[in-house]
Amino acid sequence: MPDTPLFASRKCSYCQQWSTWQQRSDDRCEHCGELLDPQAHRSALAREEVEKQQTPSVILIGIKPDDGAVVRFFKTIIRGG
Repeated sequence: MPDTPLFASRKCSYCQQWSTWQQRSDDRCEHCGELLDPQAHRSALAREEVEKQQTPSVILIGIKPDDGAVVRFFKTIIRGG
């Protein structure tokens, strides 16, 4: 398949003119500059905010160089579990 991007057109809800729409949330009208899909843009921003606020769910146990062989072994098992 060729590497040509898919383009569509969408009617701007502000100026009622048709503009090229690449189906991204930040696409803007060619005539007035407003967002072609403001709801999708708000959803994308909210999704990014949620992703930033999520903390990593994996808590790693530190393996120190001065830990004994048995302690390193069990820490490694706990990390993998």
